[in-house]
Amino acid sequence: MFKKVGWISAVVLVGAGVASLATAAVSNTDSFQSRQIAPPLTLSPATRTLPAAGGAATDVDKLRAQIEQKASDPRLGKLSGIVTDAQGNVVWERGTEVPAKPASTTKILTAAAALLTLDLNDRIETQVVRADAGTVVIRAAGDVMMTDEQLDELAQQIGAADTVLIDTSLWSSETFVNGWGRENIAAGYIAPMEPAMLYGGRIGGHSGDLTRSTTPAEDVAKALASRLGATSGKGQAPANAEVVASVQSDPLWQRLETMMENSDNVMAEAVGREVALKRGTGNSVAAAVQATQDALKEAGFDLTGLELKDNSGLTETNYNTPRLLQDLLHRAVTDAKLRPLLDTLPIAAANGTLENRYHDTAGQGWVRAKTGTLTGVSALAGIVTARDGNSYTFALLSNESDILAARAALDELVSGLR
Repeated sequence: MFKKVGWISAVVLVGAGVASLATAAVSNTDSFQSRQIAPPLTLSPATRTLPAAGGAATDVDKLRAQIEQKASDPRLGKLSGIVTDAQGNVVWERGTEVPAKPASTTKILTAAAALLTLDLNDRIETQVVRADAGTVVIRAAGDVMMTDEQLDELAQQIGAADTVLIDTSLWSSETFVNGWGRENIAAGYIAPMEPAMLYGGRIGGHSGDLTRSTTPAEDVAKALASRLGATSGKGQAPANAEVVASVQSDPLWQRLETMMENSDNVMAEAVGREVALKRGTGNSVAAAVQATQDALKEAGFDLTGLELKDNSGLTETNYNTPRLLQDLLHRAVTDAKLRPLLDTLPIAAANGTLENRYHDTAGQGWVRAKTGTLTGVSALAGIVTARDGNSYTFALLSNESDILAARAALDELVSGLR
């Protein structure tokens, strides 16, 4: 359903009080191992009108009226949202403090918590240890996007074995949240959360909303065993056992881009567990949710109105406010620690969940935003650069609306900011 078109890096530039967003393609090569983040930006004081690059200043009242007109579109159902300028001044708002269903814009919180807690170049190491003569055990470490190439490498390092077991004790035995809906496994939106999976537990392919396995960790053991001509199953890795093979995941920045571009629920839940383990809050879904909230609160974000049940946004009982989403996005403009958050956002008409949106609109190529979709919910939160050089962050939550109709109306509203 989604096609990867290469890693994209967003750079926010400020000069003479004007913020603009530029995108530049970065090749995805094995030699590109780390990310370097520029120093934080310094923004000039706010003014009544928005200064423009080589053009007339933006009339805030006129822009606000334009947004209000588009926000009153009945296709948007119950809409709450906020639009701010580069200095953080509110251009337009409606119900910004009222909790609404955020759907997958929840992943903005997950990504931010990861950036505040982990290093951009952190990798997950999956080890295989020797249990006894002829038996090896995979220590599942949280890599839910293992590949065939990694298994080939492990098999080559192991050489020979009669039995391959997998130890999933790193994460809680609670692998599924009731709010996710078991039907979403077959629909391809989620898998039972176990700390080792091949391609997110997908069956029959490597990407997109393919049916997921109900036993993803055992599938990893089985796939490795088949390469060794061995049997497979679950088991406990002995303490202090000899490590006979190991592989590493992609770095964190790449995993976050995968999570955000394709709105991958499995990756989001895995990143949440990674944050929880790093912070020491536990190894369950609840611990991951707590770790995300703790990281954001410690960074000074106001979590009033936030009701978080998972890290992916798949649960329909999640609630968030447009204000918190906007605060996170605006902080990413000026805070080096959160700057990579902007890099993860899909680009309108170019990639990820925005690949098939914004074609032949003013927002094409200029909007970067995280989408969110559940039954009756369409959400969009991100950043856009106007023709006059000003940039805006926005967070829009449409509840009690038709998905496709609301999506079209949201795209029209945001394109109007151009």
